[in-house]
Order: sequence, then structure tokens, then C-alpha cells
Amino acid sequence: MATISNNAIAQAIYIALKDKKVGEQSPILKQVVQFLARKRLLSKAPDILARLSKIINEDEGKILVKVSSIEKMSEATKKEISHGLAKRYGDRTIILEEHIDDKLLGGYKVEVSDEVLDLSIKNRMAKLQEHLIKSA
Repeated sequence: MATISNNAIAQAIYIALKDKKVGEQSPILKQVVQFLARKRLLSKAPDILARLSKIINEDEGKILVKVSSIEKMSEATKKEISHGLAKRYGDRTIILEEHIDDKLLGGYKVEVSDEVLDLSIKNRMAKLQEHLIKSA
């Protein structure tokens, strides 16, 4: 029996719902839930929804960016990060999702899809330590 990936399920849901009116979506979503229940995949729903969200954002030209910091970012910092990401990812719309992370000493950790840009103080200190050990 072949296993269906969460990504394949998310893509199928997206294709089934794309360009449908709200009234037309309800029966399709009911069928999706019934399918997941029959295949005992309801526990995978959070991952499927996350993948569906990525597919929708990609199709609409949006990029969801998770930015972690020790404290709430200022509007100027948000604009600076968005501007830098806009240069890297072109004319796609940047959606910043801010997270407070008490484990960071300072700086930022930026996550875009599968990429992680670690600009935290902790990471910089680790790289400095690594460099000093290699130099010794």
C-alpha cells in the first residue's frame, strides 16, 4: 500500500479548493476530513495545514518569515529586515511573523521556508570561539 505524503495531500486540497466560492468549498472540506479520518491521518492535520499555507503563500507571491528575538522588534527593525529580504527574494510580499524567544541572548534568528539565518549573539559567540580555537 502506497503512502501519501502530507505535501501531496496539501497540494490536492489546494487544487480542489482553488478558484471555488465559499459555498462550494464546504462540501469539499467535509470530504477531505472524511478522507483523513478513513486513512487515520487526522493527527497529521497540523502539518498538512502548514504545508497548505506554504503552497497558498507561494502561489500568491508571499513569503512567510519567522523572526525570533529576545524582545519585541521596533517598526524600524521590521522595515530593515523586510527590505533586506525583499532584495533577496524579489518582488514577493514579505509577511513577518514575530516570535519572542527567551533563549536568545540578543540578535535575531530569521527563518524563511527551510532556510535559517542565525544572527543571534549566541551564534556569533560560538563562531568566534570556533575561530579562536582553530587559530590557536
